[in-house]
Amino acid sequence: MPGKHDYYDTLGVSRSASDDEIRKSYRRLARKFHPDLNPGDKTAADRFQKLQEAYDVLSDEKKKAMYDQYGFYSDQPQAGPNGPEGFQGGPGFDFGGFDFSDYFNQARSGTGQRGPQPGGPGGGSFKDLFNQFFGANRGQQSGPENGTDLEYALNISFWQSIKGTQVRLNIQRNEQCDECQGSGSSGGEQVCFECKGSGQVQQMAGAMKFNIACPRCQGRGRLSNVCPKCRGNGVLSKPEPVEVRIPAGSQSGSRLRVASKGNSGIRGGQPGDLYITIRVEPHAFFKREGDNIEIRVPVTVTEAGLGAKIEVPTIDGRAILKVPQGTQNGQRFRLRERGVENPRKGTRGDQIVEVFIQAPNVNHERTRELLRELAQVDSTDPRAELWNQLGDK
Repeated sequence: MPGKHDYYDTLGVSRSASDDEIRKSYRRLARKFHPDLNPGDKTAADRFQKLQEAYDVLSDEKKKAMYDQYGFYSDQPQAGPNGPEGFQGGPGFDFGGFDFSDYFNQARSGTGQRGPQPGGPGGGSFKDLFNQFFGANRGQQSGPENGTDLEYALNISFWQSIKGTQVRLNIQRNEQCDECQGSGSSGGEQVCFECKGSGQVQQMAGAMKFNIACPRCQGRGRLSNVCPKCRGNGVLSKPEPVEVRIPAGSQSGSRLRVASKGNSGIRGGQPGDLYITIRVEPHAFFKREGDNIEIRVPVTVTEAGLGAKIEVPTIDGRAILKVPQGTQNGQRFRLRERGVENPRKGTRGDQIVEVFIQAPNVNHERTRELLRELAQVDSTDPRAELWNQLGDK
């Protein structure tokens, strides 16, 4: 149905997938559709946004439990006999007898105000309603929360990719606040200003009223005093230098993982990782294809006709290539194990040399005479086979 998507389908996993499978699938797809790796691609940017939205729900235990119970999210909700379309298919929850039309008509027309309105139906999109009921304030959770991963794109030269290198990066990452040790609290408590200490707040959707746990204090009725340094976040954004070794043989699209150099966790959570995606700048002469190196070199008419040994450049320096007698233009030759070393396989690629015959510059009368003599000795028409194939008499 248009306008509707299932978070599990978005991440390409089944509903029985484990947290680890969900996380791995998200990371794989996020790398593929990341805007930095798809500049100017609106489709990839939209897909990346949907991936983030899906992972935000399925990576949160409470949101995931509610989502599994009440169904999928629809960004074009319509009221039906069992309530909003986004909750269809969810077992154990019946919206029958309640009218959501006011809420969603406002959402579709754009006239609704975000959040519930006093004395009337709530406005906004169905996603807002979903977050109002199930989107707990993560910053107020009492348990440990792992840090998120960081993505970094690194440009290196062709020779750095071939030989390997050591680079120093300055990354911006969240580090645990040293003032509150990541708790976000400066000690002591105060009455929650959202629920006035009751632990519950009222939400409205159409003609329905819900009493739900206060998202500000998680139903406790009290809030810890906020750390003035990190403002309750438990982390501070700081620049940090990181030394990264780029292994020899790296190529565009290679991805390096630097453990524990992502954003810091809070309340004892584990830090995320730093992922570096390599982009190799092209070389003016050498072209890389997998582990092979390809080049084009010129040869003279006499070298191609009589055969010769010529020097050709490789990534290791000069090498001798034997050009056999009667070599044709565009012919390709292989230099074994003159390509890029593959440390994973323990092998090395080859170098492919394509030759093109360079016509002589006729600047002297003696050169012209020799070419005329050659034409008389060898009067073969190189286009004869072409005419035969065309059947032109």
